[in-house]
Order: sequence, then C-alpha cells, then structure tokens
Amino acid sequence: MIDKRVDSIAQAMQGIKDGAVVLVGGFGTSGRPNQLCQGLLELGVKDLTIVANNSTGGADVIEDLIKAGRIRKVVCSYPRSIFGKTSFDTEYVAGRIELELVPQGTLAERIRAGAAGIGGFYTKTAARTELAKGKEVRMIRGQEYVLEEPITGDVALINAKQGDRWGNLVYHRGARVNNPVMAGAAKLAIAQVREIVELGTLDPEVIVTPGVFIDRLVEVRP
Repeated sequence: MIDKRVDSIAQAMQGIKDGAVVLVGGFGTSGRPNQLCQGLLELGVKDLTIVANNSTGGADVIEDLIKAGRIRKVVCSYPRSIFGKTSFDTEYVAGRIELELVPQGTLAERIRAGAAGIGGFYTKTAARTELAKGKEVRMIRGQEYVLEEPITGDVALINAKQGDRWGNLVYHRGARVNNPVMAGAAKLAIAQVREIVELGTLDPEVIVTPGVFIDRLVEVRP
C-alpha cells in the first residue's frame, strides 16, 4: 500500500545532510513551507544552498537560518526586502554568504528544466548584463541569447493546501508559484499540507502535483 504520510515535521526532515541544495517553494511569503523550514532549522544542518524566489522578508524562518549561520549560498530573484535591512544584507556584505541572482522567469524555467531533464536553454533575459558573465552567449536570429543551466536540488520543501496518502497535491492560489515544479526537480520532495484527505477525495482534474513526485507528506494545521 502506498502511504507517504509521516507523523511529524521532524520525521519528514530525516536524512537531510549538511551541504544540501534545498528548493523552497512559494512567492515571497505566499506559499512558503514555513513549518518545514522551521524543521530544517531545528534539524541543525549547515552549509545549505537555498533556492527560492526570495531570500528573506526579514521576519521569517529563512532569516533565522541565516542568523544561525546555516546558509552558505542563496539562489534567488529577490535577495533584498522592501521592509528594510535583513540578515542577508549583513552577511552578504561581510562575505559570509554567497548570492546567485537569477531573473524571476529564468529561475522558474531553470527549475522546470531540472524537473524535465532538459540540459539547458537559451534566453534573451540577462543578455549584455552582469548576469551573463561567464555564460555561453549565442547569436540566434540576430539577437544575443544566454545559455542557462537547469537547477536541481537534494531536497524540495513544498507547501500545498490538501494532499492524499499517495502524495497527490492541490494548492491555494499563489502557492502554486514554484511549489509544483520544485517537487519534480529534487531527489527528495517533502510536502506540508493543511489537510490530508481520504484517497479519492481530490478531483483528478484539479490535482496539480501527482503523487509520483512526492516522497513525504505531513499535515500542518493553520
């Protein structure tokens, strides 16, 4: 019998090691798997690379991970916060944390390429900018295109609305940003859901992430 449910956040996080590349779903704080991120903090692993749309808003678990010195590198589109200075700013200026800045659409497509097994793709985004330095550039139809490589992770932390014991997931609005594609781009995909429902309850027409992409599922009540 297929059953991907686990009893606790701690159990869901088992096996994550130092140096892991962790894909964190969501757009800003919308759809971010905060309880799983908290579990990552409590696990005590370090030298992490975090791939996310945003680094930190300044008052979240990613901020706590940075303060604790657990994150070595951030790959994101928005490293700064509109709410003021964060620990990321301090650590980056001091040279204690690395940053790979990726345009938002390019970030999503690099993760999708990783999930789909695509070796890379060319895009005009970032051509003739600092972000193209060190990358292959090719002229296509008279315009410069930059080769972008896929992003994959050791772990993906996913936030969904509902799931069943097979790992099938549905999302709430903005939580669909990055969460579904990240589920397919990591060796280990862990999902937190507001509610685990009986098998057969979810309409197949609205399932966004098929259970084949999910390894562990934990219920986290609001």
